[in-house]
Amino acid sequence: MDKLRAVLGGRDENNDNRNILQAANEASTLGWGTRVKGFVGCMVVGVVFSILGVCCLFIPKIGILLFVVFYTFGNVCSLASTMFLMGPVKQLKRMCDKTRAFATVVMITCLVLTLCAVFWWKIFALTLLFVILQVLAFAWYGLSYIPFARDAVLKFFSMLCNMCMK
Repeated sequence: MDKLRAVLGGRDENNDNRNILQAANEASTLGWGTRVKGFVGCMVVGVVFSILGVCCLFIPKIGILLFVVFYTFGNVCSLASTMFLMGPVKQLKRMCDKTRAFATVVMITCLVLTLCAVFWWKIFALTLLFVILQVLAFAWYGLSYIPFARDAVLKFFSMLCNMCMK
């Protein structure tokens, strides 16, 4: 209400000092209930598309194409769903933190390379490799939000490797 009064009164408070991200963040603030609904909706769409992609895998001839498109779109929707909870600016800043920057780059690269492998290069083995890497990168990225989860996973697999070597 103060902003409205300031604009109508002819006072323009510090508009020159704001950057584009701050202006976008202020314009797109949502209530907590709306954020949760957006998160749940986007997450459900992501999960449904991922499951639909797996179901399409068994369709002859075009199954792999549909799988990759639906699965990748599902991952993008699942990733975007967290932007509703934190807001887009905060989510992008967290994605670029030093603890998860590498995981973010690998995950986004795998998403893009999966689509390139299926649409342009049309190499099935490469597509399958990028889908597997996409799953692993998305899991590793997700684990970066849980304190000590990546350390626990690394310790588990090193212990598993040590048991297998004996």
